[in-house]
Amino acid sequence: MLSWSGESFGSRLIDSRTAQINMPPKVIFKPIQRIGGDTGWYAWNWLWRLRGFLDLLFGGVGMRRGRAHFEILRVGDTINFWRVEEHDPNHLLRLTAEMKMPGRAWLEFEVLGNEVSSTIRQTAIFDPVGLLGLVY
Repeated sequence: MLSWSGESFGSRLIDSRTAQINMPPKVIFKPIQRIGGDTGWYAWNWLWRLRGFLDLLFGGVGMRRGRAHFEILRVGDTINFWRVEEHDPNHLLRLTAEMKMPGRAWLEFEVLGNEVSSTIRQTAIFDPVGLLGLVY
């Protein structure tokens, strides 16, 4: 079961999606923990690569940074043009964007559940700055 919520708070834009899966959090979180780098992104990978290329053109870090380790994540690590802001193994991964953009952005994956089933919540947050940020 999927649910979607596209909301705005002031100028902050929040897009949150959830899915119920009949597996425990430790199983569900493994692919989340491997995201980016050589693994790539599980949806719209070509679009993330294009965004990385555009970031490079505008003086950003682009996709070239990859990630330090295939499975291990620590607060402060980089994943392409994201930085790990918070990490609670098997439960939470919050990334903050370091790409060039007219505002600030976060991408968060949260897994809640028990040994039988889990709920995955993916939340994208964008805090636009100025008119360009609102258009972006």
